[in-house]
Amino acid sequence: MGNPVTPGTPLLGKLCFIFSSLLRHHATRRVTSSFIFTMEDSGKTFSSEEEAANYWKDLAMTYKQRAENTQEELREFQEGSREYEAELETQLQQIETRNRDLLSENNRLRMELETIKEKFETQHSEGYRQISALEDDLAQTKAIKDQLQKYIRELEQANDDLERAKRATIMSLEDFEQRLNQAIERNAFLESELDEKENLLESVQRLKDEARDLRQELAVQQKQEKPRTPMPSSVAAERTDIAVQATGSVPSTPVAHRAPSSSFTTPGTCRRGLDDSTGGPLTPAARISALNIVGDLLRKVGSGKRLEFGKPPSNLSSPSLPSAQGVVKLLL
Repeated sequence: MGNPVTPGTPLLGKLCFIFSSLLRHHATRRVTSSFIFTMEDSGKTFSSEEEAANYWKDLAMTYKQRAENTQEELREFQEGSREYEAELETQLQQIETRNRDLLSENNRLRMELETIKEKFETQHSEGYRQISALEDDLAQTKAIKDQLQKYIRELEQANDDLERAKRATIMSLEDFEQRLNQAIERNAFLESELDEKENLLESVQRLKDEARDLRQELAVQQKQEKPRTPMPSSVAAERTDIAVQATGSVPSTPVAHRAPSSSFTTPGTCRRGLDDSTGGPLTPAARISALNIVGDLLRKVGSGKRLEFGKPPSNLSSPSLPSAQGVVKLLL
């Protein structure tokens, strides 16, 4: 291995270069100053001794001052040199310590390298044996893979046959489900019609029972009341209408909510039915009582239909329900 390059090496070279530069500069300055002074003094002439004495005194003072400055610079240079030497010694010690550490680290790494080489050789031989075993396993696996691929092709053919059979079965099942749904819809429609028929039969039977009871009650009331002086039919009808409107026992159906096929009649129609069925005019009290009974009956029929079918009163017109005239005839 070559000489180690540490962070302190460039600094040491720089300090050596600065130190040598200062020495050269100081020596050059001293030689140049002496040469200048000699050249200046060689061609100088004086007019008197006093002038020469003054000149040489001044020159001596100048030399003395320069000597003092030079000594000061030398002293500073020596102090700087000592500091540089101390710093260089410190850096040299650090570099030597670093060098020793690096040498020991290098020896340790060499030993680790030898150990790693031995491990690598061992692992390489072991890996070669494993590769040979894996190659044998790979050959066996390829043979098994070929057998499995052949078996997979056979399974795919069988799967295609099963898919065709499945599609045929699904088509048959869909046809059967369609026919079954049609039969279920037809049965549901018939069941709904049967339920409606049963509800209508119950309503008719209930109306018959109520009509029978009302007929008996009306017969009893007619027996209890005594005949009064008959009034003109027009006057009796007007009084009956006024009494019906005052009592409000029979609510009139609005025209806007009345169905076109509605079989409900007005109080005047009920009055004419009563007159036609009895063969003669009834008393006003009997007419009012009969109309009240008919109104109660119609309200009961309407509420019963709403509870059974969930429809508003305006949709209660049905061919199976008796009209007001029929109810009055049943009552009479």
